[in-house]
Amino acid sequence: MTEWNVTYRSTNLSASVGFIALFGVAMLNGVVLVSSINQLAKAGEPARDAVLGGARRRLRPVLMTAFVASFGFIPMTLATSTGAEVQRPLASVVIGGLFSSTVLTLFLLSRALRMDLQNAWQ
Repeated sequence: MTEWNVTYRSTNLSASVGFIALFGVAMLNGVVLVSSINQLAKAGEPARDAVLGGARRRLRPVLMTAFVASFGFIPMTLATSTGAEVQRPLASVVIGGLFSSTVLTLFLLSRALRMDLQNAWQ
């Protein structure tokens, strides 16, 4: 098994389930952001204004989705009772993944979509 450098835990079935949950939330956040930006672009906004306006409108929903899920998994990460060895990897994957996917969604996806919109209008 491979070891994670951050948490020093091995990848197991529980962590794999965490990845599946993480992919769903990350995709949902991306779809919410892209649909908002596309809506503004179709309304005739310039690419830069559409991306900034769409990101500004959807910042709170994207952050709230990530924070609520992350805060819900904190007790699982800190658990020491029976069964904690199964819960901790799942919670660690989801918390770390939500943090990184939220940052990537808000910055990298917005930048990529802006470049795509600018190329489409030229």
